[in-house]
Amino acid sequence: MSTFHGLEMAKRALFTQQSALYTTGHNISNANTEGYSRQRVNFETLPGYPSGSLNRPQIPGQLGQGVQAGSVERIRDRFLDLQFRSENSKASYWETMSESLYRVESLLNEPSESGLSSTMDKFWESLQILAGSPENSGARSVVVQRGLAVADMFNYLRENLTKMEADVSNQIEVTIGDANSLLRQISRINDQIKELEPHGYVTNDLYDQRDNLIDKLSGIVNIKVHRVPSSESALDIAEGITKIELLQDNGQSYPTPIYLLEPGEEPVQFGLNDENEITLNGAPVELPSGSLKALNDVLGKNNSDENTVSFATLLKQLDELAQTFVEKFNEQHAQGKDMNGQDGMDFFQYSEDGVMTVVASLVDDPNLVAASSNGDSGNGANALQLSKMFDLVYNDDPLIGNGKSIKSFYQGMIGNLGVAAQEANRMAKNTVILRSQVEEQRMSVSSVSLDEEMTNMIKFQHAYNAAARSMTAVDEILDRIINNMGIVGR
Repeated sequence: MSTFHGLEMAKRALFTQQSALYTTGHNISNANTEGYSRQRVNFETLPGYPSGSLNRPQIPGQLGQGVQAGSVERIRDRFLDLQFRSENSKASYWETMSESLYRVESLLNEPSESGLSSTMDKFWESLQILAGSPENSGARSVVVQRGLAVADMFNYLRENLTKMEADVSNQIEVTIGDANSLLRQISRINDQIKELEPHGYVTNDLYDQRDNLIDKLSGIVNIKVHRVPSSESALDIAEGITKIELLQDNGQSYPTPIYLLEPGEEPVQFGLNDENEITLNGAPVELPSGSLKALNDVLGKNNSDENTVSFATLLKQLDELAQTFVEKFNEQHAQGKDMNGQDGMDFFQYSEDGVMTVVASLVDDPNLVAASSNGDSGNGANALQLSKMFDLVYNDDPLIGNGKSIKSFYQGMIGNLGVAAQEANRMAKNTVILRSQVEEQRMSVSSVSLDEEMTNMIKFQHAYNAAARSMTAVDEILDRIINNMGIVGR
């Protein structure tokens, strides 16, 4: 054994405790960094001296050679990562669905004094008043103005639903772009890791960056991460490169597994075809959950189920409601007589692009409102019939269906929307709670605790000081031997 064995052992202790202090400082610096996982130095005892061999020194037992920093490892629980990504996908779906339906509810604003239902009620009231005072010019003007209000409300709702639908379509394109960007970034980090791990490096910060990107991707689509070794020469604690699989809603693989990212291949790219279907490399795919699925569902262009609440179904139902209302109202208005004894003209017009208006002649001359049923100016029977159009049940109507009235059809629309929004809010609340619970568990394992790091800092600092004191003691021994022994008689 070397005379300087004690110095060498103290030096190793200094370097090891120093590396632990550096790692502690790195943890403290990144305490608030998104996606950062705390790291620790794994201390390893060096092999004792002498090692077992035929020519070993004849001394009893072995002498320790101190400590070394074996590796710097990040603290991460893969099972909690798997749970979080599964819950994140579900929570993102319901959060997106809840937000979208809330926007529709805010637009329709039912029940309220400013919604379509209230506007139709006011139109109904004006017709009731006209039926009792058919010769009153003021009552006729009110009917025309309330009719204009109904038309304006229909147009307002349709225009804003159309704008919201366009916004969701743009949001789908943006989300698809985000998913493709995340896959490309993950692929690039995989390439960097593959270049470093075979040389014995453990790229903890790259692992954190990759996991943070994967977490974001899990909010868009439901995924599972597979670990693939980067090379045979990589360390055992190296995490390798990732292989990302698209999962079904039940968390299981598709019958034919779908991989978004595979080692050595370009990542799959999401897209939209001409039928507004989400695609993977051009092939349509049915997504199970995630924000992209929610946006596609709330858009509803590929869903033929009219009971499903979406922008497509709401716009279709609103158009059907407006078209039926205009046709039925005009039919009844044509059966009456105006103040001049002439047959009633169309009251409303409904264009091919879905715009409702009151006929300009009626706006200019309210006397053309056909309130009478027999031409008598004092007769308001037809105005009374017109007021019943909202509650009159139509059988076998090709648009609003069998056994429904104008009012009940609209109430059904609002009811379905309310039920869907309530369900989305409830599921969003539940899934967010579950995701938060898993996130808290994951943070308790991986996040940086400043109290713990300060404790470690003091512990490593004292260990460093002790190693320095050990080196001082060995130095004093050597100084005594070299400089003070064997000088008697000089």
